[in-house]
Amino acid sequence: MSDWKVICRIDDIPVLGARRVARPAGLDVAVFRNAENEVFALLDRCPHKGGPLSQGIVFGTSVACPLHNWAIGLDDGCAKAPDEGCTPKFAVKVEDGVVHLDAAELATHAIDLERPVAGPKPFAVLSVLPLE
Repeated sequence: MSDWKVICRIDDIPVLGARRVARPAGLDVAVFRNAENEVFALLDRCPHKGGPLSQGIVFGTSVACPLHNWAIGLDDGCAKAPDEGCTPKFAVKVEDGVVHLDAAELATHAIDLERPVAGPKPFAVLSVLPLE
C-alpha cells in the first residue's frame, strides 16, 4: 500500500502548465496539468539534453521540451518518434481536487540521475614542454 504525499491543489497547477516539486535528493519532479485536467508527473529532465520539462508547453498528453522542442509523453515519459529516450515517470493521484505523489517514489525514484551540463565537453589541459 502506497503512502501518498500531498503536493498541491489541482488549481495550483496552471492549465497546460506545470509546477516543480523539490526533493531532498535527486532532481526535481515536474507535475503537469493538461486541458482535460489530467495530472501527470515526470522527472524534470528531458531525455535528450536535460532541458527542464517544467518550463515546456503542454499539449494533449505531451510536453514540448523548451530546449529543442522534443515532444515527451506525459503518460510514459518517452520521446515521440523519430526522437528516442525516456525520462522517469512518477505515480500521481488526484482526490477531491488535491494532487498526491507516492512518497516512496519521491524519496527513492531516479535520485541518481543528474542534469547534463550544456555546452561542449571541457578539453584536457596539456602541459607545454620547453623546446630544446
